[in-house]
This record gives sequence, C-alpha cells and structure tokens, in this order.
Amino acid sequence: MEFLKLRKALTRVLPNVYHYSASPNLEQYIVWAEDGQRNSVYSSDSMEEQILQGTIDYFTKVEFDKVVEKIQESLSESKIPFRLNSIQREESSGYIHYEWVFEYGPDDD
Repeated sequence: MEFLKLRKALTRVLPNVYHYSASPNLEQYIVWAEDGQRNSVYSSDSMEEQILQGTIDYFTKVEFDKVVEKIQESLSESKIPFRLNSIQREESSGYIHYEWVFEYGPDDD
C-alpha cells in the first residue's frame, strides 16, 4: 500500500512518526495525513487511477535542524513527489513547523 512506503520513508529519518495526530511533548516529531484527491485519471465515466494528496508536518525545537534535509532526501530516494509548502515559528509552543505537500497513487507501491 502507498501509505506504507511514505511511512517507511519518514521513519528512516526519525522514529517519532504519527498518522493524523501526535502528542506534542517531544523535541522533534513528524505527523502525516491524507487531505484529498489530486490529478486523478478518468476514462469511460469512471476513475481509472486515484492520486491522493496530503501533508507531512515536522515539528522541531532545533534551529537549523538537519532532519529537514534528511526528510526531503528520504522522500526523493523513495520517489514520493513533494514540495515544501511552508515554514512557521509557533510562538505558543516554541516549535518550528515545516509543512510539505505530498502525492501518491497506484504506481507508487
């Protein structure tokens, strides 16, 4: 299944990987979730291939964290399409929050 490939790519970098939500009592952690459908293929009035899109969120309290580059390298090596969507500093929690958008489909196993 496609999500196993994504989870494996993320856990190669950091063991603290969660689907949809996590307890934010860690120095660093990753949360990923599917958000919807993107660029799917239709033929003869039916969907032939469904492409799912989602986000990967990395929370860290480490400035200039090397894990950011490792996440991107692991996604590239796993041939998972992604783009860095935003970087934010969350004042209330002290986390630096990186967000990537990813896609996967039926050929991504």
